[in-house]
Amino acid sequence: MEPLTEDEYKNINNISSVAAQEVIELSKEKWLWMAEKKVDVLTDLFHDNAVFVHMGGSWGKEKELDIIQSGGIHYKQADIHEVSVNIIDDTAILLNRITLLAVVGGNEVTNPFMVTEVYKRQESEWKLASLSFTKLLN
Repeated sequence: MEPLTEDEYKNINNISSVAAQEVIELSKEKWLWMAEKKVDVLTDLFHDNAVFVHMGGSWGKEKELDIIQSGGIHYKQADIHEVSVNIIDDTAILLNRITLLAVVGGNEVTNPFMVTEVYKRQESEWKLASLSFTKLLN
């Protein structure tokens, strides 16, 4: 093992920050696609083995897509207050502090959440592997 030159080290940081920005932008788009019920685009984004954790339970990709398409949960608007992302090899862990306006079971509700999104890079694309909502008390 040889030490990295300063330029090599800076390049690693730039690659990581570019990947982080890609994931942040993808996450923002995902909230819009969910609001617009764009199941075709979400089908491609969600990893086949993805898991989704909500206040009412947890399930896989197909059930999440069915819920979005049917309006069982309509993600009307996600106001993002804070975002951070950590890249570990080909995995990105993104945290969003949001206020979510949604329609659940026919009732419009607003909740503050910390949302954990895990993305896995497959070939040249990021795939959403996990989406978990944690309701905040404040």
